[in-house]
Amino acid sequence: MGTSGVVPITGENAKRVLFGAINIRTAHRIVLTRQQAGGADARAFFLELRRHYRRPRTIWLLLDRASAHTAAASQALAARLGIELVWLPKQAPELSAMDQLWKDLKRVVAANRQAPNVDALATSAMLWVLMLTPTEARRKSGMLSPHFWLRDL
Repeated sequence: MGTSGVVPITGENAKRVLFGAINIRTAHRIVLTRQQAGGADARAFFLELRRHYRRPRTIWLLLDRASAHTAAASQALAARLGIELVWLPKQAPELSAMDQLWKDLKRVVAANRQAPNVDALATSAMLWVLMLTPTEARRKSGMLSPHFWLRDL
């Protein structure tokens, strides 16, 4: 499947979290907006992934070691759904294509911009990710780099 990531969207004490994944072969993106980034939210994202990628194909998902991802309930659900969790090294967000996409999203969509409310900002962020062409998504995520570590998959 590819890499995943989480980005908080905040404004006036309100918060939304975007969970996202990018397929390293096709650049297809899946984004889910949640109010928190807890275990239940990570599990909701796993269900969303499986909804988009039907069985019997195994989904290989690169993740950081956030407690929401490492929770026993999250790991158990991933196993039941046929999602193989692959752990990124600690403190290595540069290895996650989705984290690179989030970085550009924050710069383009959220930095120094005003939105009517946090839901509008989250929607703008989600649409920005989903409306990129596959080539734009690959470029912005670093997947087109000759140094992208998963280039040969």
